[in-house]
Amino acid sequence: MDPCIYATDHWGFSFREFKLAHTMMFAIDEINKATDILPGVTLGYMIYNKCGSTDILRAAMTLVNGVEKSQISENCTKPQTVQAIIGHSGSTPTMSFARIVGRFYIPVISHFATCACLSNRKEYPSFFRTIPSDYHQSRALAQLVRHFGWMWVGALSNKNDYGINGITTFITAAHEEGVCIEYTEAFESTGPYNEILRIVNIIKSSTSKVIMAFMSHREIKMLVEELYRQNITGLQWIGSDAWITDDSLADGPGHTLLVGSVGFTVRNAQIPGLGPFLREVHPSQFPNSTFLREFWEYVFDCSLTQSKVKMSCNGSEHLRDVQNSFTDVTDLRISDNIYKAVYAVAHAIDNLLSCEQNKSSTSNACLKLNQIKPWQVLNVLQLVNFTTPSGENFFFDNNGDSPAKYELINLQSVNKGKMKVQTIGYYDASLPKGQRFSMNNVLIVWREESNGVPVSVCSESCPSGTRKAVQKGRPVCCYDCIPCPPGEISNRTDSIACLKCPFAQWSNTRGDACIPKEVEFLSYDEIMGILLALFSLVGVFFTIVTMLIFYTYRSTPIVRANNSELSFLLLFSLTLCFLCSLTFIGRPTEWSCMLRHTAFGITFVLCISCVLGKTIVVIMALKATLPGSNVMKWFGPVQQRLTVLAFTLIQVLICVLWLTVSPPFPFMNLNHYQDKIILECNLGSAVGFWAVLGYIGLLAVICFVLAFLARKLPDNFNEAKLITFSMLIFCAVWISFIPAYVSSPGKFIVAVEIFAILGSSYGLLFCIFLPKCYIILLRPEFNTKKLKTRNAFVKATPTTWNKTLLYKTLSEVYRLKG
Repeated sequence: MDPCIYATDHWGFSFREFKLAHTMMFAIDEINKATDILPGVTLGYMIYNKCGSTDILRAAMTLVNGVEKSQISENCTKPQTVQAIIGHSGSTPTMSFARIVGRFYIPVISHFATCACLSNRKEYPSFFRTIPSDYHQSRALAQLVRHFGWMWVGALSNKNDYGINGITTFITAAHEEGVCIEYTEAFESTGPYNEILRIVNIIKSSTSKVIMAFMSHREIKMLVEELYRQNITGLQWIGSDAWITDDSLADGPGHTLLVGSVGFTVRNAQIPGLGPFLREVHPSQFPNSTFLREFWEYVFDCSLTQSKVKMSCNGSEHLRDVQNSFTDVTDLRISDNIYKAVYAVAHAIDNLLSCEQNKSSTSNACLKLNQIKPWQVLNVLQLVNFTTPSGENFFFDNNGDSPAKYELINLQSVNKGKMKVQTIGYYDASLPKGQRFSMNNVLIVWREESNGVPVSVCSESCPSGTRKAVQKGRPVCCYDCIPCPPGEISNRTDSIACLKCPFAQWSNTRGDACIPKEVEFLSYDEIMGILLALFSLVGVFFTIVTMLIFYTYRSTPIVRANNSELSFLLLFSLTLCFLCSLTFIGRPTEWSCMLRHTAFGITFVLCISCVLGKTIVVIMALKATLPGSNVMKWFGPVQQRLTVLAFTLIQVLICVLWLTVSPPFPFMNLNHYQDKIILECNLGSAVGFWAVLGYIGLLAVICFVLAFLARKLPDNFNEAKLITFSMLIFCAVWISFIPAYVSSPGKFIVAVEIFAILGSSYGLLFCIFLPKCYIILLRPEFNTKKLKTRNAFVKATPTTWNKTLLYKTLSEVYRLKG
């Protein structure tokens, strides 16, 4: 008995299903003529045309119970039951009978049932398919959506196992890719019309412009027709393989809305010889076939029987003279699945007959034709691995699924009732994750009203310098763009968080890059630094001019009476005070930090020591005028120099200890400003700094007290009042310096120090020397020894003083000071 292959499928006069049935017939005919597979064995088949789940189950049970007769030959050896069932095209009908047939271990091989649920080996132990599972297609579609940046999409599906399982897997994969689903709806073509209207209203009111349609050609056709009726356009469709290549869509009025759609389908193939075979189909081959007669009458618009409505067919009709989807062999994606299904069964039976599944077996162990059972075919199908005539390697995995390889196609136009598609990419699930999806360099036709890749996002991309903040109560794809706070950046679009800049860097104004922080110090390049340097040099100039005036008029009484030696030393120290302020300007270095504080401390002590010496000289000179006083011999020129030297050496010793223990050093202050680095001189030892400053203050206070006590002495030959006023300014400047120094930020703290140095130096210079220069240059008549002596005698002679002794003492004072 020859084994027979039976098939059951759903019919409602569809060119596609009619073509699939004849592809199966072609494959069986090709195998029967071949000598390299099943030699001497003729395959037979039976096609059931049943509509509805009840009829499909009845047909399946008929095949399980036994074989009625063969349509190939009356001499066909019939087994007790069929060895395999090919079909159905739909997932839900296949599920309804595959579960039952599986209990009898009869293989069921589907060419178009893609529901991932059918991969469950416990539920469907005998199910195989030559089309990939929707599990892979759904994930491929999610990657496709992510590839084109469609982060906000709608999802529609059939309200059946195929649609619900497919769209659920797609949504899960889309969420993994970061894509958000605005709405999810399911419906059936057999459902009420108001369901279609409800879904159309949802599409109309939604903001997403991309729709994932995981449904059959019947549902998508109904949907686009209603959208076309309501003039809803501008939608980008993503299709599943159930409709994306179906030419029947071109017959509906809404087909123009689908132009530009993209979706995955199984790879196209060529079946040599199928075209001529289909064109040779004729009713005479199967005179009892009802659906062949209906097909013929539909194509040629004639009747094979007597009819009053149509003219009779004259017998000259031939399919070579017409062009339709039945004879078109340019797109054989699903037909190739039928072709491979037939060959898979044939190879399994051939293996059983030739013992190829077990090379160690002897010929006596090989099965005979009438001994083959369906469960044996089922076991061998799991091991089938062959190459199709087109060169494709084919096998089933452990779940009965075929390799998941897809083409990404684009519906580009409708031409003569046929949807023209273009392959624009590929997907191969067997490759590593990052390499599965690839695009061709092919021009893509997008939806109408779109010149480029359509945009479908809930919120626009956040540019660099901002981060995404999810809107409360909405999906993660709906967000606001929040600028990064100062000190943080985002250097890519759609950043979910801002990154902190390194400690020595800060964000730029755009917030998209970290740049080195601005280093702040008082420099010669800025206005404040230039002005302070200018005031310092002006002070040096005035001091030198004063020194030249005093040197020029060094023999005059006013210069001699003001202790010219200490005056010149004071002017020299003031020059150093003005110059040391320049060390505070410019980039701090190790040497400049040590120099600026020590030079400041030493020069100011030298300056105050000179003023203190002048004050003591005035007091001693006036004390010497008292009867019997001989105090001037204890404070002569040598003692004055030693006093100035001693006071200065104490400050030098303090500075040496400071520099030895913990000297000042350049320091980058990162705490005061967030966006700036203050380059300053760290004091090293704060005790050393305040010791230097305190010693200057101590000498200034002593000098101020002594000058204040001597302020009412005769002012024509002493300078107690001038020293008192100068020291008052000096102390006021440095007392106000302390709080200003503590509270000033950054480079302003250096400016405060310079201001204190310049202010006190100018105070000493102008208060002590300006009145004298005024007399020397503008009132020379007051600069005479006689006038000085007389005025001093008239104003300062007490009744108890000896006038002669006072005159001699003043003369001695002039001599000592001159």
